[in-house]
Amino acid sequence: MTEFHVLIPCAGNGSRAGTLQPKQYQRLAGQPMVMHTVQALARVPGLVSGWVVVSPGDDFVWPKAQWPDRFSRSDCGGASRAQSVFNGLSAMLAADVGAGDWVLVHDAARCLVQPEEVSALVQACSDDAVGGLLALPLPDTLKTQQLGIEPARVDSTVPRAGKWLAQTPQMFRLGALHAALAEVASTGFTGITDEASAMERLGLSPRLVAGSAQNFKVTYPADFALAEAILRSRA
Repeated sequence: MTEFHVLIPCAGNGSRAGTLQPKQYQRLAGQPMVMHTVQALARVPGLVSGWVVVSPGDDFVWPKAQWPDRFSRSDCGGASRAQSVFNGLSAMLAADVGAGDWVLVHDAARCLVQPEEVSALVQACSDDAVGGLLALPLPDTLKTQQLGIEPARVDSTVPRAGKWLAQTPQMFRLGALHAALAEVASTGFTGITDEASAMERLGLSPRLVAGSAQNFKVTYPADFALAEAILRSRA
């Protein structure tokens, strides 16, 4: 029987966030941001396990009271997101998680994801030959920048038809995703910006499943205030 698992890369330092500690540990609405992520994913029906990949030597003191039973932490994080995902997948395979099982990779900093959105992804992709990802059709006009010129100036306007903003989770078979990343591991995962890009490199076309604008990645200082407001409004 095919099972479903979550992998959360949580080894980054979030340099753009402007926080004194890794941004995933910054407190939002009363607890570390990553705990909102973990708890939301733990409420997705049918998930068998959750794997949180942290850096070796990570000294963050994790809360115990609200930690989900099916989730565990693995200190095999790497220097990049792709390396952390690859190492986490390797740890799952070493723990005898089935290569044919589905793994949903989700960013620790997308703390506003809703269980219903993840369930919609699972329902849409569970019979898909490739897998897929949550994404949002591009709502705004897209510009390219003239390179090598300061201050920044517009080079051109790109038609937004058919353009999507990739989100997470991204859902693929464990063995297939591990193999796709293994092919570029020797290059330092050059050109791999998310799991879908690794699958695309093999000529595959992941399915796009419409997500929510609230499932944004907390990246810049202003994002924290918005995420805090949304979390408190839900409470």
